[in-house]
Amino acid sequence: MRFPSSCHRLSTFSIVAYDLRKEEWGVAVQSKFLAAAAVVSWAQAKAGAVATQAWANASYGPQGLRLLEQGLSAQEAVKRLIEADEGRKHRQVGVVDDQGRAFAFTGSECLPWAGHIVGEGYTCQGNILVGEETLGAMAKAFEETEGELAHRLVASLLAGQEAGGDSRGRQSAGLLVVREKGGYGGFSDRVVDLRVDDHPAPILELQRLLELHKLYFGETDPERLVKIEGPVARELQELVRGTGHYDGPLNGQYEETTKSALRNLVGIENLEERWREDEYIDEVVLEFLREKFGG
Repeated sequence: MRFPSSCHRLSTFSIVAYDLRKEEWGVAVQSKFLAAAAVVSWAQAKAGAVATQAWANASYGPQGLRLLEQGLSAQEAVKRLIEADEGRKHRQVGVVDDQGRAFAFTGSECLPWAGHIVGEGYTCQGNILVGEETLGAMAKAFEETEGELAHRLVASLLAGQEAGGDSRGRQSAGLLVVREKGGYGGFSDRVVDLRVDDHPAPILELQRLLELHKLYFGETDPERLVKIEGPVARELQELVRGTGHYDGPLNGQYEETTKSALRNLVGIENLEERWREDEYIDEVVLEFLREKFGG
């Protein structure tokens, strides 16, 4: 078999991880490679997640998920994948299974520096890196960062980049997180699916996109609910009147006409995932409307 030169390799660093509390699986990746996440990142709710890189065998993604779905552990799945692949010396793969068990493989002919670090519920892997300190920083950041899995994964990438990252530079990054019925409207499992395919600072751009994602699709904090009554109701009536969605009285009463107008405005601004049918409004939505439409 003829193997490609190093310039064709998907040289990158990535983290594959599991969040026990919310039963989420995710992959985050950065590389000096166009649209790296399109090749590297694979995840399926209730099954696990896979990152395939180096001279990447893209079939490791769907095949690995099928093996995990059948009940194989991360280690067993990786073993099956590489045993059937005569190019395994050039491959690198990290896997987390449905129980959060992690396992990784780095082929002996992956270009240096190449290796992986496996921890509880995660594995970090990379090749053509400045050095092993990249993965050490990634693991430390993931373990020490609190909050949502998506936030922890991006924090890990940022730490890896600050520690040296890909020795050839930066080009693309991606973030994929899945949870059963965790996607838009509960109709899919993709909680977060963001890609920066070509950018001079891809991880920073990915971080910016994640903040936007949190605004539009983040879960409402029960402690940040504002009751729509009195002055708040009147303020909202003024806001929706100013946008042309309401022509009723400014009486501070949250009746159906006001509610319908507010619902329409929230939907137009793509904040419908934070909409509530009761007499409360997500404070995030209220602050957004105030900033954009307030006097």
